[in-house]
Amino acid sequence: MKKIGIRIVLFYVLFLFVAASCVGTKINKPKVILSNIPSKTGNSVNDDLKNAPTLFELSPKGTKWVDSVYTAMNLDERIGQLFMVAAYSNKDTVHFNAIDKLITENKIGGLIFFQGGPVRQANLANRFQSKSKFPLFIGTDAEWGLNMRLDSTSRYPWNMTLGAIQDMKLVERVGVQMGEQSKRLGIQFNFAPVLDINTNPRNPIIGFRSFGEDKYKVTEHAIAFMKGFQSQGVFSTGKHFPGHGDTETDSHKGLPTINFSKERLEEVEFYPYRKMFHEGLSSVMVGHLNVPSLEPRPNYPSSISFNVVTTILQKELGFKGLIFTDALNMKGVSNSNIPSEINFEAFMAGNDILLFPENVPAAIDKFKLAYSTNLIPEERLAFSVKKILKFKYKAGLNSYKPIAIANLYKDLNSTKNDALQYELYENALTVLKNKASLLPIKTLESQKIAYVKMGDDKNDTFVSTLKKYAEITVISDTNLDSLQVKLKPFTTVIIGYHKSDVAFKNGDLNSDELFKINYLARNNNVILDIFAKPYSLLSIANFDDIEGLIVSYQNSTIAQEVSAELIFGAIEAKGKLPVSINTSFKVNDGLATEKLNRLGFTAPENVGMNPEILSKIDALAQKAINSRMTPGIQVLVARKGKVIYQKSFGYHTYNKDLKVLDSDIYDVASLTKILATLPNVMQQYDQEKINMETTLGTMSPIFKNSNKENIHFKELLSHYAGLVAGIPFYKSTMDKSNFSEKYFRKVSEDQFSKQLGDSLFIRNDFHDTIMKMIIKSKLAVKKEYKYSDLTFMILKDYLENTTGKKLDDLIQENFYRSLGMNNSSFNPLTKFDKNRIPPTETDTYFRRQLLQGYVNDLSAALEGGVSGHAGVFSNAMDVAKIMQLYLQKGSYGNHQYFSEKTFNDFNTCYFCAEGNRRGVGFDKPQLGAEGPTCGCASMTSFGHTGYTGTMAWADPDTEIVYIFLSNRTFPIAAENRLSKENIREDIQEIIYDAIIK
Repeated sequence: MKKIGIRIVLFYVLFLFVAASCVGTKINKPKVILSNIPSKTGNSVNDDLKNAPTLFELSPKGTKWVDSVYTAMNLDERIGQLFMVAAYSNKDTVHFNAIDKLITENKIGGLIFFQGGPVRQANLANRFQSKSKFPLFIGTDAEWGLNMRLDSTSRYPWNMTLGAIQDMKLVERVGVQMGEQSKRLGIQFNFAPVLDINTNPRNPIIGFRSFGEDKYKVTEHAIAFMKGFQSQGVFSTGKHFPGHGDTETDSHKGLPTINFSKERLEEVEFYPYRKMFHEGLSSVMVGHLNVPSLEPRPNYPSSISFNVVTTILQKELGFKGLIFTDALNMKGVSNSNIPSEINFEAFMAGNDILLFPENVPAAIDKFKLAYSTNLIPEERLAFSVKKILKFKYKAGLNSYKPIAIANLYKDLNSTKNDALQYELYENALTVLKNKASLLPIKTLESQKIAYVKMGDDKNDTFVSTLKKYAEITVISDTNLDSLQVKLKPFTTVIIGYHKSDVAFKNGDLNSDELFKINYLARNNNVILDIFAKPYSLLSIANFDDIEGLIVSYQNSTIAQEVSAELIFGAIEAKGKLPVSINTSFKVNDGLATEKLNRLGFTAPENVGMNPEILSKIDALAQKAINSRMTPGIQVLVARKGKVIYQKSFGYHTYNKDLKVLDSDIYDVASLTKILATLPNVMQQYDQEKINMETTLGTMSPIFKNSNKENIHFKELLSHYAGLVAGIPFYKSTMDKSNFSEKYFRKVSEDQFSKQLGDSLFIRNDFHDTIMKMIIKSKLAVKKEYKYSDLTFMILKDYLENTTGKKLDDLIQENFYRSLGMNNSSFNPLTKFDKNRIPPTETDTYFRRQLLQGYVNDLSAALEGGVSGHAGVFSNAMDVAKIMQLYLQKGSYGNHQYFSEKTFNDFNTCYFCAEGNRRGVGFDKPQLGAEGPTCGCASMTSFGHTGYTGTMAWADPDTEIVYIFLSNRTFPIAAENRLSKENIREDIQEIIYDAIIK
């Protein structure tokens, strides 16, 4: 060893004398003294190490390629292989030309790409590869996907978010998809995963980049990620050896110190590396760390320590893969020496590839001089260069092909990325407190829920998704006392803490936020949902007053949506905390919550649907609008209990003043039959107050001694009773062409309080007149199918007389409130802003006014807007809830509204043999060529259509719910082109075509 030290000193003396003439570069005196650096590394790995991996062997063909390429290289080309230079696709031609020069003149072996865009990077990579005699390595830092460096690419959750997931198959799939995307962009190395065990919550540079603080969990997650990534033929790099998890200094800015014994490092920090090596980890990045127990020289970076890189990493741990330095421009190492000397020291320490080197020409000249003096023996150079070439062969660079630019953006942004994200967050979200089983929120009918925002980032998706489950009131006030006064009427207060997902941005709660949380928690039933790193909870000293605590980890759109699902039970909580929070919560803490069978949200792929086919709905909907079949449309598709498509198209009117929103409320016309009347009738049936053979005379005594007395319930609801299609009730209210004062008033009065338009009220007892006219109406002699609105007008009368409650109150009490159908109502102007309601028609015949918020159907209008056959206003999401209830045979939100038998009885076609397709209250698929569906829905499917251009359909066989709402009757109910051109049916056909067989 003494001889080695003498040779190094002689080398530096020689170098100082000849450097100027040889390389024209001024060399300053080294700031550190080199010692104990061997003249060669050779096969210095301990071959006797038991169980050492043998995953880096090449075939004879590969070995031949490596040897032949190495032999063909001159010294400059061999040395150049050691350098991996930083490249940016967002810079200018000066930068690009400088890289060209490093490739052509200095023969560098690789590039690490940083900021830019995918297409720009691909074009540059092709350009640079074309200028290199030997194929270049292309690497990148993409710990959470290409989006870490590139715009217009997919971003995956932080490692700490993944650390909460218990299903390693999901973590492996993250690696697979990231590997696919890296390979598509011509990348061979991703400098991930981070293997640091983040035992110090104050760590300024690792933190969320770590899988957690438990060595076993970190290792388990890292292995899964690596296996997925490397399965795509792209190499993974474990970092930052020997362990950057317990530091309080950012190595980009200074040299962190690790004050642990070697025994502790071997037990904790080295643990994931040992396991990863035996699972086939391709490469390791050595961090810039001051570790006195491993390197006795004071403040000597581990990345240039022979003892760390060679003795420990290669000999003791037996690693045979590629070894990279961390970026050599970082202050953790660059402050210790001048660039050319750092590069040299790093190589002599045992590193194979020098990452992000500075002043490459000077460094290469220094290497050449060292080679000429035998300080770098041929054997040492060949060891690293051949190893590099071996990995280039394994990466397929022996038969390099340029990156295909066509479809690159599409390939990198596949819809399956979002599909995986849903699954990741569904499995990561962690519930830490759930006092009195507050989560999920169950009895919506008894809840009054407020939302209070905290943090400085977006919250739109969270709030809008919460509102899809229940009525949520957003409350804000800068004065805390005033805020509490506003919150007093509410049973539950959801606090959303939303912090930016920008990497390394501080997510800690400030003193004002802490005080606000504590104050609100003392005075309210609070669910605190943290859309930030779990460490943001560290500043909360006491959690006793917080009833519900959720860690959602990040503030992404999908995280917000999934978190709202968890609060209302569409998913269960599965995540476990990857780090401890003081003494309040330990690693692996996480409560399970109950899953309620409420509709959730996901990507089409997750329920076996093809999103590309499904996207064809857009064009059909737009066609209907462009052709003026309707000014606006809402479409929703759900499958297997998950909404997978929900979009709104067009405007409220052709004036294009208001765009249609998902929250807007449409007149659903005849959908009222199955949305309001039928579910209440089914409860009566379920309670055995009626049965399929009950006669109308028994149900409603007013029909005794009439021609309808003996109509059976089953016949009545199957439109097989011989009733007339409808009766022009309005004619009896007219005095020639004017409103009769006997029936109407312009202002509300005690006996004229039922409103059917602006400044238009009808007498309250006109319902009696309607029923008398129905009783006296003719009945067909021959029994055959004939659709009639009278059926459901009769049922409304039956329900109100039987229960003693009005239909609009009955449906709210029995269904809508508990289902969370807070956007559904008769007479919506009494509850909702008029601007949320697209108009249905400009009535030029009877009411002579714009109908906006007033039911379009005239018979229902004469009932004051509440009838059994029409009158409900709703949106696609609410309609989907009750259709899902039917699909789940009477159950929703884990509440059984009626029995499975009741649903089956009503979803039966009793008169199909007679050519009548109808179920009991439900419409069913056509028996012949024409009917309400695309012809592709199963015969078990059911639903209804509506005059205003609506459709609701559910299929038990495929578990699909399809909702279509529009105001096709605006401005006048002329030719029904929406129906004639089969827009609703064609969209349904697309949905069925999208099922992945």
